[in-house]
Amino acid sequence: MAFAEQQRWVTVQQKTFTKWLNTKLEARNLEVKDLVQDLSDGVMLIHLLECLSSESLGRYAAKPKLRVQRFENANLALNFIKSRGIQLTNTGAEDVVDGNRKIILGLIWTLILRFTINDINEEGMTAKEGLLLWCQRKTACYDEVDVRDFTASWNDGLAFCALLDIHRPDLIDYDALDKSDHRGNMQMAFDIAHREIGIPKLLDIEDVCDVTKPDERSLMTYIAYWFHAFSQMEKVENAGRRVEKFVNNMQGAWEMQSAYERRMAALLKAIRTQVESWQLARFEGTYADAKVQAAAFASYKRGLKREWVAEKSELATLLGNIKTKLGTYRLRPYEPPTELRLEVMEMEWSNLAKSEMARGQLINETIREYVPSPRQETKLIRESIKNALRKSFADKANDFALALNTMQLAISGLEGDVEDQLHHVRRIADNLPPLDAYLKNIEAVDIKCQEANIEENDFTTYTYDELCYELSLVKTSVSKKLAFLENQMVARNMTNLTPIQLEEFESVFRHFDRDDTNSLAELEFSAALASLGLVFSEDEMHEYFLATSNGRDRVTFEQFIRFMVDVTEDQNTAEQVFQSFREVADGKPYVTEMDLRHSLVPDEVIEKLVEIIPIHTGPDMQADRGKPQYDYIAFMEKLISNEPPDQSRNPGANGRQSPTKQTAPTKLNGLH
Repeated sequence: MAFAEQQRWVTVQQKTFTKWLNTKLEARNLEVKDLVQDLSDGVMLIHLLECLSSESLGRYAAKPKLRVQRFENANLALNFIKSRGIQLTNTGAEDVVDGNRKIILGLIWTLILRFTINDINEEGMTAKEGLLLWCQRKTACYDEVDVRDFTASWNDGLAFCALLDIHRPDLIDYDALDKSDHRGNMQMAFDIAHREIGIPKLLDIEDVCDVTKPDERSLMTYIAYWFHAFSQMEKVENAGRRVEKFVNNMQGAWEMQSAYERRMAALLKAIRTQVESWQLARFEGTYADAKVQAAAFASYKRGLKREWVAEKSELATLLGNIKTKLGTYRLRPYEPPTELRLEVMEMEWSNLAKSEMARGQLINETIREYVPSPRQETKLIRESIKNALRKSFADKANDFALALNTMQLAISGLEGDVEDQLHHVRRIADNLPPLDAYLKNIEAVDIKCQEANIEENDFTTYTYDELCYELSLVKTSVSKKLAFLENQMVARNMTNLTPIQLEEFESVFRHFDRDDTNSLAELEFSAALASLGLVFSEDEMHEYFLATSNGRDRVTFEQFIRFMVDVTEDQNTAEQVFQSFREVADGKPYVTEMDLRHSLVPDEVIEKLVEIIPIHTGPDMQADRGKPQYDYIAFMEKLISNEPPDQSRNPGANGRQSPTKQTAPTKLNGLH
């Protein structure tokens, strides 16, 4: 390498790395002006490592005056780096203290690789390939952009503009760009990225545009910020979308609960009022009055009673559907208020049936008292034969009604896994045809009763027409329950993976499966995920690799696809929704309206959430003080089923644990 060119990349790297370092030290109000000189006493290096790792390095000489103190500081920093598993080749404390420019640049590059481009090997090649593949995927649809490396592919500025356009088309009009204005395009991309997205300006235009081959390490450092920024943006927006979808779906369940309680209370009140009115009813002592009350009773059975039978059936089905819907989300089962439970309805219904039977018998007896003399009947039909017909019809009708009620209770009482419920309902549906045949027998007896001029029956409250109606209700309940459960199955099993996504995941897997074993080692797995925009801390990545591989040293293709499905699909589980809330809140134990708006949650959903989520009263961030803060942890704890505590849960920002085990990985922004 020619001396002039070597000096150029050293100058660019030093300038870029200094800007990178200052973005990390900004939290401590520190600034490095001369990278080599300012790091020579080890103090700034210690500050940098503490900011990057969020750990304390212990005691050190804050204002070293002696060379030995500078050596001690530098050794403390280098030993800490080595303790994190980062290999340092030919780098000693004397290189830092004596200002060896190339060694210091190499040291900073190593830190950039570890803390800005996550999960890499010691050479950084895996991270480089993953980052490059991400850039290629994002810019593939732009004809003028061909990203093949981290040097000459970027010096016309169009790759940066394409990355902006693919993620934030509201910020740039790519089609209107003058493709020949390299400096103008790049300046605009850098300015927009800094102003609108918060990406620091690590590079100067001349360092990229005015050279044939820009410095690779400087470009990688800068582009890594774009990668993290857009990955974080997509993560938060996905989390917001999941919260929105959860609220919209749960809105249906909440409305169903409200409707159940309102309708059940009204039905119970109506039944009790009817029973009380029969108890207070009196006869005037005339035949005409008895016939009027008989007509009113018959009208009740043809009209109001049928409405109540239908309402009772629908309420039982509604309650079962509520429980199934909540079970799909693994939420706490809904239990109606004690006075509105199905057991109470069954008790009141039984009381209604007894009162109805007594009322019918009383009306029949009263009418018979006031009939002056029995009609002349056919000699073959005597009263004893009539009673035999009445009992025959009543026995069959009562048994039939009991079978219908048993089916209805079985449908309403279904719980557990959706597949099991579907299996039971299909078995109930298989038992419906025999009921049709049995109803034919009842119809035959009913015809004989009509031929015998039997108008009343003290042995049952049911008529043939009522039984036909109640059977139709049971058939409708079975049909609706089958459709509901099948829809729940579809909703639960459906993923958001399109054929294009599956093809993308497979191509990434094949790209990193270098030895064609149809499996990925841990570093390959990490790089594949990074190329797809999934960024994890080092410890998290190791845990996910072990979990995905079932403790083995490689992840198979099937395991990789399953992992990607878990990460990218909407699982419709409370655990995933809780994690989405946490991502929207950026790890805080509460969420603000601004957090929700930044996640693109619609206004109407935000309005609903602030109504139902309790106010947070614990520790908060200074930037959020004075704003309403909502305790999503308490909200989700109330909804989620009781489960044994999971000791592996990650605590929130205030030390509170998530209410359930995390089922999908946390996508971190990777910036420290």
